Parts: sequence; C-alpha cells; structure tokens
Amino acid sequence: MKTAQDLKEHLLSINRRSYPAYKDTKGSYRFGSYILNIDHVQGDPFASPSRISLFVPGQKAGFPSSLFDTPHKQTALEDYLIRLFGKEMEKYQSKAKGSGKSGLMSISRPGQEILKRTACCISPDDGSITLRLSVGFPANGRTINSGELIKILFDFLPACVEKTLFYRSLNPAAVQSTADLAEDQQFIREQLKKYGLVSFVANGSILPRESGVSSRPMKGAVPFRSPASMEVTFDLPHHGKLSGMGIKKGICLIIGGGYHGKSTLLKALELGVYNHIKGDGREFVITDETAVKIRAEDGRSIRGTDISMFINNLPGGRNTRNFQTEDASGSTSQAANVVEAIESGTSLLLIDEDTCATNFMIRDELMQRVVHRDKEPITPFIERVRTLYETCGISSVIVAGSSGAYFHIADQIVQMDCYVPSDITGPAKKEARDFPLNSRPAPMPALPDFNRRPAGGALKSQDRIKMKTLGKDAFSINRDTIDLRYVEQLADSEQTAALSYYLRYAMLYVCDGKKNLGEVIETLLKLTGEKGLTALGGNSKLNTDLAAPRPQEIFACFNRCRTLKM
Repeated sequence: MKTAQDLKEHLLSINRRSYPAYKDTKGSYRFGSYILNIDHVQGDPFASPSRISLFVPGQKAGFPSSLFDTPHKQTALEDYLIRLFGKEMEKYQSKAKGSGKSGLMSISRPGQEILKRTACCISPDDGSITLRLSVGFPANGRTINSGELIKILFDFLPACVEKTLFYRSLNPAAVQSTADLAEDQQFIREQLKKYGLVSFVANGSILPRESGVSSRPMKGAVPFRSPASMEVTFDLPHHGKLSGMGIKKGICLIIGGGYHGKSTLLKALELGVYNHIKGDGREFVITDETAVKIRAEDGRSIRGTDISMFINNLPGGRNTRNFQTEDASGSTSQAANVVEAIESGTSLLLIDEDTCATNFMIRDELMQRVVHRDKEPITPFIERVRTLYETCGISSVIVAGSSGAYFHIADQIVQMDCYVPSDITGPAKKEARDFPLNSRPAPMPALPDFNRRPAGGALKSQDRIKMKTLGKDAFSINRDTIDLRYVEQLADSEQTAALSYYLRYAMLYVCDGKKNLGEVIETLLKLTGEKGLTALGGNSKLNTDLAAPRPQEIFACFNRCRTLKM
C-alpha cells in the first residue's frame, strides 16, 4: 500500500496539469492511524465531487464493543459519528479555493431519524470504522490546483478524523447515552409485541414540528399527556420508568375538531417506525415497525394487483383480481395501496381521512338507498377493516373528522382537544347506538394470493444505466421515473437513492419471471443483510450515499415502477 507521502509527492508532480491527471490518484494510502481511499475521481471541477473513504482499524478507533454489540446500537453509533464528523467538517468549508465544486467537502446529513447508512459502517467483529464522504478536487479553470487538495487531505481531514473517529477524543458519557437511548427504544419495541400494542407515545413527547419544511420540534408546543385509561408504564433499562399512551391492537379511531392535533399525532405514529435522536421530542414515540400509511394516490400505475377485496363487478367486466391501469382513480389507488401493504407484511394501517378517497372509506345510508349495492363496485373500507383485523391480524389507526360511522367498529376512540388526547370510547359508543348502521358487511372474497412474478430484461447492462435521485420524492432509471411522493414514510432522500439501487439490482440480477415479488425482495434483503447496502452497486462501487428503507418502502417502489412487468 502507498503512503501519505507518496500521495503528496504525486499531487505536487501534477500541479497545474489538465484536470484528468487527477485520475491517477485513485487508490489507497496509509495516513498513520487510518487509511485514506480515493474511490472515484470526478471528471472535471464542475462534475459531482470525488468520493473518498476513511478506514480506521478497530484497535486504533478504540470503541468498546458494548457500544455496538447489537444492530440497533451499532446503527445509533454510526449515526452519531456521521453527525459529529459533519459538524467538525463544517469548520473547514470554503477554506480551499477553486473553480466549480473545488474544495467542497460533504458527508451524509441525517435528519431527525436514525437510519442505517453507507456513510458510516462499523464492523461488528472488530469495531473498525469506514467513513465515506465527497470532496471536490480543486482546480483553477480546468487546471489542477493540487496545493488546495493537499490542504484538504493533509490538514483538514486528519483534524476531523482525530476529533471524531477515535474514542479517546470523545466524551464517553455522550457516546454512552447514544447507545443507552437506542437500547431503551428497542426495549419498547419488544414490549409492544409482548403487551399487544401497536404504538406507544410517551408522556412529555413534543409531537408538533417547527414548520412544514422543518422536522425539528416546535418551541412552546403542548407536551403529550396520555389519557389515564390508556396509560401504560415501561421500566426501561436506562431511562427507568416511563409512562405514556399505549394503542392496543385492533381498530383505533382518532377524532376531534380541525387543527386540534389529530393529523399531528398520526404523523408522529407514522415516523415512529424509526428511532429518533435525543432532543427530537419523539424519542419515545414507538410504532410497530411494519406500519404503513395508506392514502389515495390518483394517477399512480397499478401492476396486476388483486383489488377484488374492495372493488368488483366493474363495467365492461374488467378483471379486478389482476388489475392493471396507468392512471388509477382515488378509490382504486387506495384499494391497491391496502392490498400491497398486506403483501409487504404490515401489521398496522395508518389512515388519515383528509388524504383518502371518500367513496373508498364510507357510503352513507342515503347513498346506499339511492344506489343499491349491486350497482356499486366499491366495498368501502369500513366493511373490511374488522375482517382485516380478525382474519389477518392487521390493526388500523384511523383519523376521522366528518363521519361517525366508524364509532361502531372501533375498539378505542381518542378525541384530540387542543393537542390533548381523551379516551371517549364509552360515550362515543353510547351515542352511536342511536345511529345504527343499516348495512351488513359484504361477503369477504378470497384473500389475494400475492403471486405476481416480476420479469427480467427491462435493463440489459449496468454500464449504460442512467440513474438520478430527485430528492425524497422520486428517482429515475433511464427514462422511467418512479414517483414516491405519496409513500409518506420515506424520511430521507438517501432512502430514495437506495430504492433506485434496489430496483436496478433486482432488474439486472434477480427478477426472472419465476420468483414472486415477495421472493424477489426477500432475496434483496438477504443480500444487503449479509453484505450491506454497498452490495447493491453490483460489480461497481457506489458513488452516492444510501440509507436503508424498510421492506414496506421497497414493495411500494416496485409497485410504482411502470416498466417492471408483473
């Protein structure tokens, strides 16, 4: 392996040469207690920055194994180091000069959620650390300015490494608190299953966010307080006793006036599938990790999904057991979203009336009298939600503000009043007796067989594939854009990037027309479980940062790909 001195001498020798001469720097170099790898060199100073990685052997890093001896603690520590390194690196921004992206240094910027990321990987075997980041190799015009790059690689980055990637340089109490929080959060997740709960919201949690474009907690917000009848207490390994609202399995209805916190509570439950950082306000909002937010999604494509549970007898005799469309309506898209969530293995559906198709959710008595059941292809969700729970074990949390019909089938009814929840199950059920439902649920058809088999061949060679991530909401592979705007539990654009690589890898190597969609995704998850997200690069190294999506988002991505034949 070459040394740091070898790199410096080479950089000095190519100073003021044309930019492509930087390509020869690619390789590994020993910098005392760590190794610097130049993995990808940008083509010119205006292109995406070069990719480098830093490797610190476990013996040098010195982190106690107790900080990363479980997957959730390992992810929490990796997340902590990414944030720490990014904060330290900010001190050196704009200190290296040049054209285009010269001197730009960047690393993954996590939000409030703690996600598994390629930006930092800690080996569970020996505690070695790999950190990945981007650096704009400096130039004047398109002429190499290696003196500025020497500043970055020999002054700025070594200072960042020394202050963040060695345990001896850190505050042990702060590092330990990160592991302790992860352990407490995992403990609650395990208790949910033990006590028959689908979600827990700790007393004192701050659920409202700062603004529509900021996920930080709102200052001066009303702290959450559980109704006494729904309060449960856990004795956490580190935090000690913690009380809060436990939502039981079954059907929970959240009601209340507009702007009183119904959707805010549901949004917190949606993102409770992820752990959150200390200070977020939702550290102890924990939801069944398979939960899926369901909504209408006008215009989405549907590929062979069996929606007969909700829609049958369409005019023209269209097949709803293998439903195909390029432009779904609100009701058909929501029906497909429910069925596809079941296929993904969900145990909890989260639904907000505001983003639903009304005719999918409910049909009132007058409409039933005027338009008879045999003339209406749609069986509303209210007639299926109880069966989904009793037959499939799938619970539902539903936000409602306009129809009291769901009072009849709800197990728990929570009213939000100025962000304060009250358990009104008894009084609401009593009132509902004066407004009986006059229709019986339609007979339940056979459950979908989930036997769609994605065919390969959409992509021929990984060398000619153009990929682009469009923020958190979409990505494109060649000319196909996969719209993920309404997959609302995606928390980070790096998850969207990972989804593009999951789909690309599947179309190149896994989809063969023989495996069903569940088996395809199981194969992908086994690959990344054993080798990490970087394995999705196939035969080439990744030149971007990825964050792990859940299986539910991988299913959602595949279901929205218009070129994937199923």
